[in-house]
Amino acid sequence: GTRPLLVEVQALVAPTDVVPPRRVANGIDRNRLAMILAVLSRHGGVGVGNADVFVNVAGGVRVDEPGADLAIALAIASAHRGEPLSDAEGRPLACFGEVGLTGELRYVAHAERRVAEALKFGLSPILGPAIMDAPRGLDPAATLRAALGAARKRSAAPLREAA
Repeated sequence: GTRPLLVEVQALVAPTDVVPPRRVANGIDRNRLAMILAVLSRHGGVGVGNADVFVNVAGGVRVDEPGADLAIALAIASAHRGEPLSDAEGRPLACFGEVGLTGELRYVAHAERRVAEALKFGLSPILGPAIMDAPRGLDPAATLRAALGAARKRSAAPLREAA
């Protein structure tokens, strides 16, 4: 079908002395992970060359489409910095978009449906590629670097301590 499915992408970045560092991908293609890590380093300023990187799509879902690239990149950047990507109310960041080799965010099919599905779950704004006639609720970014900045700005609220 063509109905969008919201999935949770998790990442863990841990320093290591092992050469080469481990790259573990559950639910995504290992080659896609390698490409996203290279673009993050070159165009996003997030270097994880001396760290193990683990990426997991929660629930055992397998994601084979490039629309998840931005979510993977942001999850890795969040784990690397130790900063969660959620707003002051604890709602997670919703995002989609293909990451190109030059760091640009590329259009993916059914952007309107993706935004509508995220809005149904109360996730707003949704971070994605800059597109013509952007649907209401989409916070567009032209590049991975711009998306990283927008995500950090959105989650700049101080962390709450558990009582």
